[in-house]
Amino acid sequence: MSKWLEGRVAIVTGAGRGIGRATADLLAAEGARVLLSDIDSAPVCSAAAALQAQGLAAHALAGDVSAQDFPQLLVETALRVFGGLDILVNSAGVAGRGAVADLPLVRWHEVIDTNLTGVFYCCRAAIPWLRKRGGGYIFNLSSLAGVNPIPNLSAYNASKFGLNGFSEALMQEIRYDGIKVSTILPGSVDTEFGGRSPGQESWRLAPSDIAEVVLHLLAHDPRSLPSRVEIRPSQPPKKG
Repeated sequence: MSKWLEGRVAIVTGAGRGIGRATADLLAAEGARVLLSDIDSAPVCSAAAALQAQGLAAHALAGDVSAQDFPQLLVETALRVFGGLDILVNSAGVAGRGAVADLPLVRWHEVIDTNLTGVFYCCRAAIPWLRKRGGGYIFNLSSLAGVNPIPNLSAYNASKFGLNGFSEALMQEIRYDGIKVSTILPGSVDTEFGGRSPGQESWRLAPSDIAEVVLHLLAHDPRSLPSRVEIRPSQPPKKG
């Protein structure tokens, strides 16, 4: 029995764990051929192997999206292994907690380079091939921290505020090429992001909740473009 994403090729960054992995799993389960990428080799190779063990089309490539040449290699690998590119999910990201006066410069650059510049590199590498396919979809994973300033998260705030603006400008640039761009802004998600331990707070969103948003957006009628989606826990702890 064919699946509705059969024949589609997706790249998912940050796919070794959390939202990226959940998204790669869901896309592959629906028939997409998925190239999983992460800066950490062991978890992304394990994630791809788990999909392959289910008879699903997956391939892993470890690397740093903030390294200028890696996103181009990522796209070239998708073309070589799977023969094309239809979907790009930019999920790789890092946190950068610390007061401005104390934040190491190397940490500032790591956050901005990964969360913003890395997305730029990946989009820039992917767009020519999406155009050749006659269209496609780019998902940029932002955060509610991209609209809500938070003390001691200035680097992360800056990267996500910037990502929102970048994504909306990109959406307007390539919409007439048949390429959709959606920015997803999750609230608190139950992942290892920022050094948290998953499974400790049941009120948080699950990574699969965000993955399902990606899947639902892919299924939207071509005439519609949900360009920005905010998703948050329905019942977070009450303040005060």
